[in-house]
Amino acid sequence: MLFIFGIFLMNIARVDLNLLVYLDVLLRECNVTRAAEELGISQPAMSNSLRRLRDLFNDPILVRTSDGMTPTDRAIELKPMVRKVLSAAEQTILPKTKFEPEQSKRIFRIMASDYTEVTLLPVLLALLRTEAPNIRLDIMTPSDVSFHDVERGKVDLVINRFDSLPQSFHQVHLWDDSFSCVVNAENPIVQNWNLQSYLAHKHVWVSKTGMGVGVGMTPDDVQRLGWVDEALSKLEVNREIAVFTRHYQAALMLGEQQHLIVTIPTMATRSIAGNSKVTILAPPFEIPRMRLKMVWSPLLQHDPGHRWMRQTIKSVSEQILL
Repeated sequence: MLFIFGIFLMNIARVDLNLLVYLDVLLRECNVTRAAEELGISQPAMSNSLRRLRDLFNDPILVRTSDGMTPTDRAIELKPMVRKVLSAAEQTILPKTKFEPEQSKRIFRIMASDYTEVTLLPVLLALLRTEAPNIRLDIMTPSDVSFHDVERGKVDLVINRFDSLPQSFHQVHLWDDSFSCVVNAENPIVQNWNLQSYLAHKHVWVSKTGMGVGVGMTPDDVQRLGWVDEALSKLEVNREIAVFTRHYQAALMLGEQQHLIVTIPTMATRSIAGNSKVTILAPPFEIPRMRLKMVWSPLLQHDPGHRWMRQTIKSVSEQILL
């Protein structure tokens, strides 16, 4: 950041501060045409801005490769600095518009798995019905969204569990969840529940995480299979997976099958607590707890409505844990 401010001090008379906005979008899109479309300017105007940025920083910024336009090392270094400068400017310059949830008709686009839909969404909707009755939610599935969509602010929030996240994203921890096993209530395994009987049955695998269009699963790829199978691999055993599904509710229904075991985050089983066809058991081995996070783009960090929704969801998550 000191480097950028140094340039401003030395060349303030010839620096167009809009160039930082153009640079921010160019580094996010790595495509001149898309960057121009996002900013509502012509492609020639964006190309001219890129030329000026190259002159200003004495660096190509973006270079054409077989994979398209690729940022240089200097550009990669500048990206988080530019975002911080623009974020600070937005916070200083933008009017402090008060968000009035009771009057708002805003649509919030939230990527969430059906685990989140079952555990968090009902409580959130109940609160919105009284405090913000005209706000609408557009719930998107993980396969609908990429990290690029989130970074651009096209999606308001992502509520999921993640192996890793881009450093630029903001995030809040909502809760940790243990795992439980769902089996048919008449399955003899209920009377003989241990690791050996667990492994003797066939299993339903439920999506660990993921964003963007996925590919088929490979049973031998333990790391991609997730927490349950990683925990088993540490015991030098593995389970036989009969069904792979990306839907928690489908997995819970399959738990009614006589020959299947569903190992799933515990809070997801609340929706079948009254189902006499199944029994919910603690796993016969230790599984690390699952961590649920809420993630959003730095572009939306200071938006008053967005801040209100984040605070509301965090508050709801705390109520659920009581």
